[in-house]
Amino acid sequence: MGQAMPIAVLVLAMTIVVLNTTHLLSLSPIHLLLVGVLPAVVAAAYLMNRPRTVYLVDYACFLPSPSWRFPISTFVEHVQLMPFFDDPSVRFMARTLDRSGIGNETSLPPAQHHIPPRISLNDCRAEAEQVIFSAIDDLFAKTGIAPDTVQVVVVNCSVFAPEPSLADTIVRRYGLRSDVRSVNLSGMGCSAGVISAGLAAGLLRAMPRGRGGRALVVSTETITPNFYVGKERAMQLSNVLFRVGGAAALLSTAAEDKARARFRLAHLVRTTTAGADEGASYGCIFQEEDGEGNAGVNLSKELLSVAGNALKANITELGPLVLTLSEQLRFLWSLVAPRNLRKVKGRWRWVVRPRVPDFLTAVDHFCIHSGGRAVIDKVQRSLGLSDVHVEPSRMALHRFGNTSSSSVWYELAYVEAKGRMREGHRVWMIAFGSGFKCNSAVWECIRPADHPDKAWAGCIHRYPVSKYPQTRT
Repeated sequence: MGQAMPIAVLVLAMTIVVLNTTHLLSLSPIHLLLVGVLPAVVAAAYLMNRPRTVYLVDYACFLPSPSWRFPISTFVEHVQLMPFFDDPSVRFMARTLDRSGIGNETSLPPAQHHIPPRISLNDCRAEAEQVIFSAIDDLFAKTGIAPDTVQVVVVNCSVFAPEPSLADTIVRRYGLRSDVRSVNLSGMGCSAGVISAGLAAGLLRAMPRGRGGRALVVSTETITPNFYVGKERAMQLSNVLFRVGGAAALLSTAAEDKARARFRLAHLVRTTTAGADEGASYGCIFQEEDGEGNAGVNLSKELLSVAGNALKANITELGPLVLTLSEQLRFLWSLVAPRNLRKVKGRWRWVVRPRVPDFLTAVDHFCIHSGGRAVIDKVQRSLGLSDVHVEPSRMALHRFGNTSSSSVWYELAYVEAKGRMREGHRVWMIAFGSGFKCNSAVWECIRPADHPDKAWAGCIHRYPVSKYPQTRT
């Protein structure tokens, strides 16, 4: 509707001019030509330069093999038997896992079922290819689209960056065209799924006018090389939280895909706070070596406060794009309302406590990165959401664990598997990642899924769970 308004105004102006026949008769031929041609040129220029709509044709989430299942008791037993963990480390990881919100059906790759875990390059490739190829196969089966019609490939995997790249591996596996634009992102953290979608959308919009394009977006994290064998608590957290996962999505600007597309990309906002402070944001998720030379990812205690600040910065940009005018006015009033004038230590001061915007007026479903129970709780409090609104995130964490950049896709699949999605509903994906980054994508539903995604199809009847499992050590 917003794109049609300028054309409607232009047509109205042309109509007024044409109806004023007395004025037209007094014009010279060159002026008459301008009256007739100029509006058409302006309309054509607008149509040629307006942003093209990007559609989500469909998506698919990876479902690990039952043999990859790694229950809580198995995890605790394995770390107890590993020679490099002392008793305090085992107790810490077991206690953290108890409180994490992760259930007994999460999965780890075969290489981590060994004691000690295998971390060879071949094992890393085997995991990455199994996850990526399975998700892509399911996606192509869903859409019926031939791989050689894909013009863009964007892959993100934060820690594992082999050569040739994972994007090249996909091109080779599926025989993609020689002029495909392939991009491989690494080091972007758990927010990279939204980054990849935004990059793919930008590449599609940059294609020549008159022909649409298709982009394959793949988000995953390879767990095999990331097992930390040292004694630093902040670096042991990644062993506890991260699990196998991946997702593939097909974006399109092609006219022939409009009828079968399931979502429309409404807005995408990226925020980074790497340069906003003295280094707390940049260093709160940091890959490094401990004092004994063991490599791992350090998750600092400042992570939650950094995430909260990044979320505030992100919604400051996103709010005007999605909130209703009335809600924006309420927010502005909270800044200038007389009640902000308060007496502090004997002096009158303007104490501003801005009202948190009500995003429920603009968004129907929330897909919050399931980085851990504390992260989900933090966002829930910040946005004033109910337990139902954060249910997809909590249940995705329980069933699959922290699947990094693909977690928001598992959450979207949960909403659809529960039958809650309706035409016209808006979905807000909120992703956090190292740097520190907070990225948002808002999708508008065109057509809900006819059937649950494979990842949830066999277990959705058991969710939501009433409580998280506990283990004793």
